[in-house]
Amino acid sequence: MITSQTSERTFFATAAAIFAISVVLTIVDCASMYRMDAMPMPGGWSMSMMWMRMPGQTWGDATASFIAMWCVMMAAMMLPSLVPSLRRYRQAISTIDGRRAGLLTALVGMGYFVVWTVFGMLVFLLGTTFAAAEMQWPVLARSVPMMGGVMVLIAGGVQFTHWKACRLARCREALSDAHALPAHATSAWEQGMYLGLHCCLSCANLTAIQLVIGVMDLRAMVFVTLAITAERLMPAGKLVAQAIGLVAIGAGLVLLV
Repeated sequence: MITSQTSERTFFATAAAIFAISVVLTIVDCASMYRMDAMPMPGGWSMSMMWMRMPGQTWGDATASFIAMWCVMMAAMMLPSLVPSLRRYRQAISTIDGRRAGLLTALVGMGYFVVWTVFGMLVFLLGTTFAAAEMQWPVLARSVPMMGGVMVLIAGGVQFTHWKACRLARCREALSDAHALPAHATSAWEQGMYLGLHCCLSCANLTAIQLVIGVMDLRAMVFVTLAITAERLMPAGKLVAQAIGLVAIGAGLVLLV
């Protein structure tokens, strides 16, 4: 019979393995993007080829390639802050149905990342649409560096809003009352999607910073990952979020200057 301690070790080992694999694949993706020549644009900046089709590639292929990269990247970025919530759910649901606790926890994680996948599809649609507009209108392309600085400033300001505090509180408290939930697959899936939705909303401004700096920029990726993890897990989450906001506002001002 599997003891609770053995089951706990299995849970953490599985999470660590998924995280390690996703980090390695993300680094490989970043390296492949760095080897691709960016397109020089009016205004002295370069557009990533991520938002364009490669020769002989259909839009379906381009979308699938982006979503695959996005899912791997999100696993690497979000698992550090997600694992504690999954652990709380697993511990609570084990008191109801210990035999299926692992399966139900996996369904929560799958529902969570399905929401992030949909979010990635929207990001790709907006990115490709905006890239096409930039190529068509040079005036818009010249304003991109300034627009990026403004977006980072706004993203930093969002960290101080009541809206952000509410979204962050829901993420921090999610799955804490799992012992009151029915122990079946539908409930687990719904809880995962609920958590994923609030996490997407809470992280939207920080994700925007990464998109402005570079969606496959490792430095931006590390900063956003640390910021999301810190504001979700550290005791003084609101103060941490505001400190992150100050850093983002400073970065936005530097970009504008």
